[in-house]
Amino acid sequence: MTQESSRRELARFLRSRRERVTPADVGLPAGPRRRSSGLRREEVAVLAGLSPTWYTYLEQGRDIHPSAEVLDSLARVLGLTEDERRYMHLLAHGQVSKPRPLADEVSAEETVRRLVALSEDSPYPVYGMSVLADIIAWNKATTSYYADFGGIPPERRNMVRWMLEAPEAKQRLTDWAEDTRDIVARWRSANAILEHAPEHTERLRRLVAEFTALSPAFARWWDEHDVRERRTRTRRFRHPELGDLTMRLIVVQAADFAPSVVVFHAPSQES
Repeated sequence: MTQESSRRELARFLRSRRERVTPADVGLPAGPRRRSSGLRREEVAVLAGLSPTWYTYLEQGRDIHPSAEVLDSLARVLGLTEDERRYMHLLAHGQVSKPRPLADEVSAEETVRRLVALSEDSPYPVYGMSVLADIIAWNKATTSYYADFGGIPPERRNMVRWMLEAPEAKQRLTDWAEDTRDIVARWRSANAILEHAPEHTERLRRLVAEFTALSPAFARWWDEHDVRERRTRTRRFRHPELGDLTMRLIVVQAADFAPSVVVFHAPSQES
């Protein structure tokens, strides 16, 4: 979809959502002269804190660029679902800002736990991890390839922390330095993801300060500003029973639990 077609689709989408919201839905009187049941453009603009002319241009598909905050304000006024809010962000920016859980009945963390539980009998590691690398869930095989995270206090159950301070990390990970540098670079990407989430951003800053004091290597890698997206890659292990193994890490993310991920391991052709 081109930028122009995205603007046209956003314009059509906004009009369709506006027309389904009644004045009563937002606490406005209907009035005897109203021709349609939906809101007027001017009413949406005022409720969202926007200029009526600017919002009209947006509905006309003109070349203007609404911020993520403006889109969220419109989502609130128009009563959009999370699916609709994400769709609006994708049309305007090509990516979703501050994704929220899609299903209220099951939390994102619980969804990750259930997905990992399906692989409990797998001979290969599967673990769920938050955007800050907190370990949410893991299967039995993970304990032999990595560590028994159940023996680590929940508040310290973090993959970056484990790589930096656990002696067994350097024993289990053949390419410990490169693997740790890689996850630090992925954290740099997480920093951008969490830009509009103050509660997570503050924790990230605390962890960066703590890990910088803990590890000169982390401090050096963090200051290098390398950035890597979450993607499939290989990781070499020294398994205590199976010996040297190379596994391919398959990082899975879904709208139901984003920005957390579930990491599957599969034997690499190198093994």
